[in-house]
Amino acid sequence: MRSRLWPARCLFVSCAAASAAHPRNGTSVVAPFRGLFRATTMDAMAIYLDHAATSPLRPEVLAAYTAALPLVGNPSSIHGHGQAARELLEQGRDRVSASLGADTAEVVLTGGGTEAVNLGIKGLYWQRAGRVAAEGGISRPRTRNRIIVPQAEHHATIDSVEWLAAHEGAVLDWIEVDELGRIRLDALEAALAVGGDDVALVTALWANNEVGTLQPVSEIVAAAARYGVPVHLDAIAAYGSVPIDFHASGAAALSVSAHKIGGPVGVGALLLARTATVEPLLHGGNQQRARSGTQDAAGASAFGVAAELATTNLAEHAARLAALRDRLVRGIQNTVPGATLRGDPDPAGRLPGNAHFTFMGCEGDSLLFLLDVAGFSVSTGSACQAGVPEASHVLLAMGLSEADARGALRFTLGPDTTADEIDALLAVLPGVVEQARAAGMAERQPTLGR
Repeated sequence: MRSRLWPARCLFVSCAAASAAHPRNGTSVVAPFRGLFRATTMDAMAIYLDHAATSPLRPEVLAAYTAALPLVGNPSSIHGHGQAARELLEQGRDRVSASLGADTAEVVLTGGGTEAVNLGIKGLYWQRAGRVAAEGGISRPRTRNRIIVPQAEHHATIDSVEWLAAHEGAVLDWIEVDELGRIRLDALEAALAVGGDDVALVTALWANNEVGTLQPVSEIVAAAARYGVPVHLDAIAAYGSVPIDFHASGAAALSVSAHKIGGPVGVGALLLARTATVEPLLHGGNQQRARSGTQDAAGASAFGVAAELATTNLAEHAARLAALRDRLVRGIQNTVPGATLRGDPDPAGRLPGNAHFTFMGCEGDSLLFLLDVAGFSVSTGSACQAGVPEASHVLLAMGLSEADARGALRFTLGPDTTADEIDALLAVLPGVVEQARAAGMAERQPTLGR
């Protein structure tokens, strides 16, 4: 058993009791919602349906990681210990590159997906924008300072480009997405046509991390290429779910993360084309092509194992996930009135393990808490600042009202998800939605902090 203290936002649920048969052991879970900061208990075997947030460490990955951690040696050292660490490091890098259709030399290992995104975006911007010194040591404005970015990107991208706008003179050109969360190619083309010569880069998702919509990657890269503009692709949500071929994509840079595919947290990679150059975020040692710092041999080894597991027999894995996703989607649509699938309704146009719904008249946090107590871990996919629930910027960019957007839940499946788990969720979800609607929180506009 484990207990947790819930923040004040969890008080948005009703004070009615949530009761459901636990899908793993058949016991009844009853948790009245009373009082501030109440500690709740939950079975340690809760069903995990939040793989887009992080995916459990695979046993093979854990074995490789724990075997590598005790090994001594800096991969940059030339003695025997160092070279043994170097061999382990490069084996991991080889596996990562093979899983993504890249050369080993194009894999820059990072401390996670967020660092990879920051290095890809900021590094390309600094390299492309330049700063020409004028007389008296005063710098002139950057010559290529526009960044083209869709409105529904992950916050790693949004926060990176907004930082560049605030501190480095970047001009942001926000591109609309359609009602499915897919970039509008006509808007992208128009932005490039305005003046491709002043565009530093285009950055875009391979697949939307919230609603699961696949993006037209080939068309994005081709449009930018016509104006000589490099593209950074955030493939973190797509990695291990759909085929990714870095060379075929034509992108200049591509970001991935280990913990989304059953690898360790704190390990990621930026794929950097041989023809591309970025300005490093970190300086001091030049251990990698665009990143300084002692390299993590154990992390690279574990990442490599996870990459190989996630992409071997990918088509079979994706088909199994898609079948489970479709089972979940049909079940929700058939049993929960007012539930609306968001993202591309065409199964071929979304990630195989993603089912994203909004529930009319519900508050997403209420739904999440009720499901958590019932033994299911899911996500709202929305931001929360200072305890105030806020609608997802992705859903708002797709044209949803704030009230509708706040009633969102994201279910993301993984390699160990079973049909029995999907059916167990479907058995409790209608009652959970009914309780959340009774709370009526979606009709109340939050005022704190506004």
